[in-house]
Amino acid sequence: MTATLAKAGRSFGALPGWARSAIVVAIGVGLLAVTATLTGQIQLTSSGTTQAAVRLLLPILFAALGGLWAERAGVINIGLEGMMILGTWGAAWAGYQWGPYAAVVGGLVFGVLGGLLHAVATVTFGVNHIVSGVAITLLGLGVTKYLSTLVFLPISGNPRQSPRVEGFETFSVQPLADGLAAVEREQRVVLSDVAGLLGGLLSGLTPLVVLGFVLVPASYLLLWRTSFGLRLRSCGENPVAAESLGVQVYFYKYVALIVSGGLAGLGGAALTLNPGQLGYLEGQTGGRGYIGLAAMIFGNWRPGGLLAGSALFGYVDGVQLRAGGEAVHALLYGASILAVGLAVVWVLRRRWQTAAIALGAGAVVYAIYFSTETVPREFASYAPQIVTLLVLAVASQRLRPPAAIGVEYRRGEGD
Repeated sequence: MTATLAKAGRSFGALPGWARSAIVVAIGVGLLAVTATLTGQIQLTSSGTTQAAVRLLLPILFAALGGLWAERAGVINIGLEGMMILGTWGAAWAGYQWGPYAAVVGGLVFGVLGGLLHAVATVTFGVNHIVSGVAITLLGLGVTKYLSTLVFLPISGNPRQSPRVEGFETFSVQPLADGLAAVEREQRVVLSDVAGLLGGLLSGLTPLVVLGFVLVPASYLLLWRTSFGLRLRSCGENPVAAESLGVQVYFYKYVALIVSGGLAGLGGAALTLNPGQLGYLEGQTGGRGYIGLAAMIFGNWRPGGLLAGSALFGYVDGVQLRAGGEAVHALLYGASILAVGLAVVWVLRRRWQTAAIALGAGAVVYAIYFSTETVPREFASYAPQIVTLLVLAVASQRLRPPAAIGVEYRRGEGD
């Protein structure tokens, strides 16, 4: 039996990436369905929770994609938060005057300015990447506060908030969305849970949501299936060798950082155009640029992986906003089941120490779930940040960043 399961594990590793991802998603959906059924927390798998999760993961996804482009070219970009802040203000300013599509363009342009500044500092002048990223975040905070006082104060009377911005009209994929909603209302075990999760992905959509999901495969195709992407990634692996083969390293680093800033700016636009906000509000990014960076690291600098990380953080945030501490408390039960499952996998791989740690963690989480009835709302509101720390701690064992990430490069070093 053990040999058969071990062989199945090796077969899983030999599957294409998309097939492995599909299996992992199916396992995740099944786990949520079981957890919702056993705990009675139907909000865990409702279409409303899924819609909220999509809106909340979108800024994180854009920031993660921005980090992917920058760091695949060898430049650390912790300035994503600052570029996102610039994007929120640019989107609000343009959106207030010309509508939601202009808001997207405004967020993109302001984010590009932040990315360009990071490129000038790190690529041209050789400033430490961390120092430059922190400086851009601080600059973003200061610039937007100044611009808000200058532009929004006379209009809204509040220097910390813009006037209301027009949002996108939502749409659904019909007739699938209505069919799944009908199945969800029947409250059948597992089947309605799956229908709720899928229905939320096919309803309440906006053009910006579609753009975010399209950019994931587009980034993969550009970076891994074109000569342009090969040259850009070579700058993050070995820029000296790339230069010796005729690659214009400075050019590709600049392109990567401009795209990175633009994507982070789109994340800011997604926050500004969120139906629950529809405008600029000082501090509205709430560290999502950093969470996006964590999602990218969790995804091992790959588009599919960062999408999974963004979905995880967005889902936890959506659950705590929609259902509060009770639903987050139910997630502890699901986490304990997942820990036991992982322990079984590690036992089959004869990784005894890792299996023991997973089993112990599952026991601790279940003990917390069993001994409490809810999670305090003050604690639940920080659930996405806590999940970020836990996921990074687990994922740190298998990470493989670009070899030359953060390394200062000067033209002609290989001569």
